[in-house]
Amino acid sequence: MQRNNKKKICIVTSSLGKGGAEKSSALLSIMLSDLGYKVHIVCILNIIDYPFKGEILNLGEFKEKNNSIIGKLKSIWKLYSFLKNEKFDVVIDSRSRPTILKQYFINKIIYGSQNIYYMVRSYKLENYLPKNKYFAKILYKNANKIITVSKAIQNKIEEKYGFKNVETVYNPVDLNASESILEKEITYNEKFVLFYGRLVDSVKNITLLIESYSLSQLPENNINLVVLGDGPDLQKFKTLTKTLGIEEKVQFLPNTRNPITYVKKAVFTLLTSHYEGFPRVLIESLSINTPVIAVNCKSGPSEIIVDKHNGLLVENYNSEALANAMNEFAINEELYSNCKKNAKTSVEKFSVENISKHWEKLIEAE
Repeated sequence: MQRNNKKKICIVTSSLGKGGAEKSSALLSIMLSDLGYKVHIVCILNIIDYPFKGEILNLGEFKEKNNSIIGKLKSIWKLYSFLKNEKFDVVIDSRSRPTILKQYFINKIIYGSQNIYYMVRSYKLENYLPKNKYFAKILYKNANKIITVSKAIQNKIEEKYGFKNVETVYNPVDLNASESILEKEITYNEKFVLFYGRLVDSVKNITLLIESYSLSQLPENNINLVVLGDGPDLQKFKTLTKTLGIEEKVQFLPNTRNPITYVKKAVFTLLTSHYEGFPRVLIESLSINTPVIAVNCKSGPSEIIVDKHNGLLVENYNSEALANAMNEFAINEELYSNCKKNAKTSVEKFSVENISKHWEKLIEAE
């Protein structure tokens, strides 16, 4: 429920396009705006695909016009002046932060004494925090909050660094997805299961997905695999399907702004990552009653999936177990129907309304 709240919030994000973390930042801007906060977004790259709310400072567009050393220095000064002049109540830093010296400069000079919430959106902590405990404590021990997107990430940070300022706020999902989007027809008419996301094998382990699909009974039962997305490893995966003799059963489709139309039509969606944070693929699928099969990677799947209640949770790096899970969903109609029936209600705790309340509680405590 919107309130007449004049607190000013700044969300600093790498972009507003392509990835799940970026989509979560865009959705956060909408949630906080709807709560009545005055939201500003600093976008480091000029990639804006997702809907958002608030005023935007597009540093990416500025840098594209002048990418020289002088231009980059002007961009840094622009950010420094913006944060200093606007006097935000809270700055939410949602970027990955792998470089120690760069982050030290940002923390001490650019952010200064402002109230900062540092997001950690992946179980691979080195994308956000230094491996070295000494440097990590210099950078983050006195932060207002370190916000993680899963309990597993929170536990790992607390155990590794001993920080006491860590709190989990789950990624939200819109349970009232636009009917106009869901009603759109897609041109793909075959029966299929779905993977959607960035085609980067070192993160998403799509090799495991394809190999497991080839071992399953799905190809012979005319249930295709659709891989929806773009990325550097596309040709590698196409070659693998030819090697396994399933190139006619695996369809590679380009990224779309509205993958939810494919999710709605899929028999189930799949996740096979080496690591995650709190994967939007799973909560988005379940929110529109599409069951899921996921490997039990760190982190997120075990905090979303209740095995055989809303999906199947499978040992990671086990292609035979994953193939068996695919078979089970394709053949066991009672199990599949039960998971489909429970899908949407299982993610109600991650609704925009509930996660908004959590954010509001944090901000109002400042």
